[in-house]
Amino acid sequence: MFLSAFLSVIGLGCLVWVLFALAVYALPAFVGVSVGMYVYDTEAGLIAALVAGMFTAVFTYLIGQIIFAKVQSVPVRLAIGALFAAPAGVAGFSAIKGLSQIGGASEGWTLAFAIIGGIVTAGTAWVRIGSLAGPIGDDDVESIDAMKASPFANDR
Repeated sequence: MFLSAFLSVIGLGCLVWVLFALAVYALPAFVGVSVGMYVYDTEAGLIAALVAGMFTAVFTYLIGQIIFAKVQSVPVRLAIGALFAAPAGVAGFSAIKGLSQIGGASEGWTLAFAIIGGIVTAGTAWVRIGSLAGPIGDDDVESIDAMKASPFANDR
């Protein structure tokens, strides 16, 4: 009894960790699946649909990160962050709602947990998409060599 409860908690923790680790990929996955389904519906074949979907998903993710990192405009960064955070929030809402329903929570608590989970998941995706970009205007600052900056660089 104790072992099954312990393993259930470990399994739930792993599921939540995977949810947060993959939150930033919700928009590229949605775009890739949509393109793959469209290509499959044009009777191009299963392999062509898979290749087109994967290429589109990777392209969407890379272009989103590059634009977010290079554009200095705050409204553009907010829009790109929202594009990546919104599908992640919906995925987090659905996942946490399903997990809390499995746990036997009442409808009110299930909805409360799902809303909190969606907000946290969207925030996680927002932070992950912005992790490659530095502060706005940071491109003009000269980078300092790590060896020169360390007071202990010459100690051996």
